[in-house]
Amino acid sequence: MSDKFEALEIPPDALEQGGIEIVRASIVDGAVSVALRRAFDDPATWGRLLIDLARQAARAYALEADMSEEEAFERIRAGWEAEGLDPGNTLN
Repeated sequence: MSDKFEALEIPPDALEQGGIEIVRASIVDGAVSVALRRAFDDPATWGRLLIDLARQAARAYALEADMSEEEAFERIRAGWEAEGLDPGNTLN
Protein backbone atom coordinates (compact mmCIF):
# COMPACT_ATOMS: atom_id res chain seq x y z
CA MET A 1 0.00 0.00 0.00
CA SER A 2 1.01 3.53 -0.70
CA ASP A 3 1.20 6.35 1.85
CA LYS A 4 -0.51 8.49 -0.79
CA PHE A 5 -4.28 8.30 -1.31
CA GLU A 6 -5.15 6.95 -4.77
CA ALA A 7 -8.55 8.32 -5.79
CA LEU A 8 -10.59 7.04 -8.71
CA GLU A 9 -11.48 9.30 -11.59
CA ILE A 10 -14.92 10.92 -11.62
CA PRO A 11 -17.18 9.04 -14.08
CA PRO A 12 -17.39 10.90 -17.43
CA ASP A 13 -21.19 11.25 -17.34
CA ALA A 14 -20.99 12.80 -13.86
CA LEU A 15 -18.38 15.28 -15.09
CA GLU A 16 -20.57 16.21 -18.06
CA GLN A 17 -23.97 16.29 -16.37
CA GLY A 18 -23.17 16.84 -12.70
CA GLY A 19 -24.39 14.69 -9.85
CA ILE A 20 -24.00 13.95 -6.17
CA GLU A 21 -21.43 11.54 -4.79
CA ILE A 22 -23.24 9.14 -2.46
CA VAL A 23 -20.53 6.70 -1.42
CA ARG A 24 -16.74 6.65 -1.19
CA ALA A 25 -14.96 3.51 -0.02
CA SER A 26 -11.25 3.04 0.60
CA ILE A 27 -8.92 0.42 2.00
CA VAL A 28 -6.89 1.79 4.93
CA ASP A 29 -4.52 -0.55 6.79
CA GLY A 30 -6.40 -3.54 5.36
CA ALA A 31 -9.84 -2.37 6.53
CA VAL A 32 -12.65 -0.73 4.59
CA SER A 33 -13.26 2.94 5.34
CA VAL A 34 -16.58 4.34 4.04
CA ALA A 35 -18.23 7.72 3.81
CA LEU A 36 -21.79 7.89 2.53
CA ARG A 37 -24.91 9.98 2.50
CA ARG A 38 -28.37 8.48 2.93
CA ALA A 39 -29.34 9.70 -0.58
CA PHE A 40 -32.58 7.70 -1.03
CA ASP A 41 -36.01 7.87 0.59
CA ASP A 42 -36.39 4.09 0.40
CA PRO A 43 -33.55 1.91 1.75
CA ALA A 44 -34.45 -0.71 -0.88
CA THR A 45 -32.75 1.55 -3.42
CA TRP A 46 -29.46 0.77 -1.65
CA GLY A 47 -30.10 -2.92 -2.35
CA ARG A 48 -30.46 -2.20 -6.07
CA LEU A 49 -27.33 -0.05 -5.99
CA LEU A 50 -25.33 -2.78 -4.23
CA ILE A 51 -26.39 -5.37 -6.83
CA ASP A 52 -25.40 -2.98 -9.61
CA LEU A 53 -22.00 -2.47 -7.96
CA ALA A 54 -21.55 -6.24 -7.66
CA ARG A 55 -22.31 -6.67 -11.37
CA GLN A 56 -19.83 -3.95 -12.30
CA ALA A 57 -17.17 -5.50 -10.05
CA ALA A 58 -17.80 -8.90 -11.69
CA ARG A 59 -17.29 -7.31 -15.13
CA ALA A 60 -14.01 -5.80 -13.92
CA TYR A 61 -12.81 -9.23 -12.75
CA ALA A 62 -13.80 -10.73 -16.09
CA LEU A 63 -11.73 -8.10 -17.90
CA GLU A 64 -8.73 -8.07 -15.57
CA ALA A 65 -8.47 -11.55 -14.05
CA ASP A 66 -8.64 -15.13 -15.23
CA MET A 67 -12.30 -15.45 -14.25
CA SER A 68 -15.66 -15.23 -16.02
CA GLU A 69 -18.16 -12.55 -15.10
CA GLU A 70 -20.53 -15.25 -13.84
CA GLU A 71 -17.85 -16.86 -11.65
CA ALA A 72 -16.84 -13.48 -10.24
CA PHE A 73 -20.46 -12.58 -9.47
CA GLU A 74 -20.97 -15.93 -7.75
CA ARG A 75 -17.85 -15.34 -5.60
CA ILE A 76 -19.14 -11.87 -4.70
CA ARG A 77 -22.53 -13.36 -3.79
CA ALA A 78 -20.84 -16.04 -1.67
CA GLY A 79 -18.88 -13.35 0.19
CA TRP A 80 -22.09 -11.38 0.77
CA GLU A 81 -23.82 -14.45 2.19
CA ALA A 82 -20.84 -15.40 4.37
CA GLU A 83 -20.69 -11.89 5.82
CA GLY A 84 -24.44 -11.91 6.44
CA LEU A 85 -24.29 -15.27 8.20
CA ASP A 86 -21.48 -14.19 10.54
CA PRO A 87 -23.03 -13.87 14.02
CA GLY A 88 -20.48 -11.17 14.86
CA ASN A 89 -22.02 -8.89 12.22
CA THR A 90 -25.38 -7.88 13.62
CA LEU A 91 -27.43 -4.73 13.30
CA ASN A 92 -28.08 -3.71 16.89
